[in-house]
Amino acid sequence: MGRNQLQVLNMKSKHENITSREQIFAQRPATRVWEEQSSEENPYLASALRCHGYDLHELMEKRSFIDVLFLLFRGELPTGDQSQILEKLMIGLINPGPRHPATRAAMHAGVGKTNPAHILPISLSIMGGAHQGAGCIEPAMRFFRQAAKRDPKIVCCELLQREKRPTEGDWHPVPGFGSRFGGIDEMPRKLADQLSRLPGAGKALLWGCSFSEILRPYEIGWQFPGVAAAVLADIGFHPRAGAGLFQYFQAPGLLAHGLEMVNKPLTALPFPSDENYFIEVDSDGH
Repeated sequence: MGRNQLQVLNMKSKHENITSREQIFAQRPATRVWEEQSSEENPYLASALRCHGYDLHELMEKRSFIDVLFLLFRGELPTGDQSQILEKLMIGLINPGPRHPATRAAMHAGVGKTNPAHILPISLSIMGGAHQGAGCIEPAMRFFRQAAKRDPKIVCCELLQREKRPTEGDWHPVPGFGSRFGGIDEMPRKLADQLSRLPGAGKALLWGCSFSEILRPYEIGWQFPGVAAAVLADIGFHPRAGAGLFQYFQAPGLLAHGLEMVNKPLTALPFPSDENYFIEVDSDGH
């Protein structure tokens, strides 16, 4: 009897007596986020919509988009300071720029005549990575939860003792901070400094600004995901929500770059020159 046959028999012996999952499943999905009040004429249609108990049309009349976005994820309306700092953060992160790998993916999808509806999903999958992307948001938010209680100088000393700078490439010894192209990226530092002057600036952001200055002599500084993580932590978002929110903040720029390329020819983007482009041929000519 072969090995695969034995594995099949073992699987059967483990499960042959199971007749039920022994779990009680919900009859329908439940959510506190959204309520659809059934119409009297047709119960499958809604006559009113509520977000965490707030009537949607009333929110349209009295609240900003940022307020409703905050409500959608937090379950409560923001204070004026929270709304302001979230809006400024979203403006600062609206476009990752044409050099970001996610933007390049959007541009290639556009110029390659991909269905425009697919440009954003393609580029957001790249934005979900750890390199300048959403992949380090949750770790950064959890880092701030712990580190912001301590002296940033002590945290820096411990970090430098524990982590060794690589001989080549950029160094990201802690989520949300690091080098870029061998130096400090000044743009996230400027964003963090501007946000830190707002009334809604909280403990994580202010601590991060101090921490980044201590790291400066080592050519390490703020990264955009770190700034986002600090603000989101300060205004009460759960770390698990951070990655998706960061992708959402960056989405407009990704889509704009992709759509810009939709009507352009393939020659609008670089391609290996003839001397660097080699098609290997077998000995039989194939």
